[in-house]
Amino acid sequence: MRRYKCVISYDGTDFSGFQIQPDRRTVQGELEKALKTIHKNQSIQVFGSGRTDASVHAIGQVIHFDTPLHIPTEKWGRAFAANLPQDIVIRDVQEVNQDFHARFQAVRKEYRYRVLNCKLHDVFRRRYTYHFPHELNVNAMQEAAEFLLGIHDFTSFCSTASPIEDKVRTIYHLEIIQEEDELIFRIQGNGFLYNMVRIIVGTLLEVGAGKRNVNDMKKIILAKDRTKSGKTAPGHGLYLWKVDYE
Repeated sequence: MRRYKCVISYDGTDFSGFQIQPDRRTVQGELEKALKTIHKNQSIQVFGSGRTDASVHAIGQVIHFDTPLHIPTEKWGRAFAANLPQDIVIRDVQEVNQDFHARFQAVRKEYRYRVLNCKLHDVFRRRYTYHFPHELNVNAMQEAAEFLLGIHDFTSFCSTASPIEDKVRTIYHLEIIQEEDELIFRIQGNGFLYNMVRIIVGTLLEVGAGKRNVNDMKKIILAKDRTKSGKTAPGHGLYLWKVDYE
């Protein structure tokens, strides 16, 4: 058996998330369907660096799979392209050691969230940005974001539906970049809880809109209570940007 690591991109608009689900179209489901065709009806399991929710996109999601086939590495991209739908693309394929695991060996992830901050929505960006038509104080948002850096218990920024008990995570970097009529939230950490990035963005937008004070962010972290933070920003503005390994 050989193990391959792939970097993939996908448009999450028409997927019910990454993880395979019965009777629903998912990224993992389409990948495994393609691999089954390539392997002449043999089922091959795909492992991802993490799950993304419905409508969430990826630029640099990482997966791995094992195969008995001896296909040259450079030909895997062509094999996938012939069997995958247009909203998934394999960007890179590498053969790796058998002890590599896309999820358990990831040491850092970067997510980006795009907010369209103007009066009118853009019909051509409606699936890829969250339209927020209200005036925002970006300096206040960046100031509030500083409280999130470092090691914290992020219970206040995790969906109550999450079964994970240990909610301590480390955020290495969080910046808000303004590019014309868009705000891009760039966040890097050692791992992220269910809906964590989207709740952080939703809370920072409330700070920017004047609904919360900058110093409220510290109180929200210490509260360890989901009801104290802001709304969950919608999935279609979120991108899994890249995953780093040692």
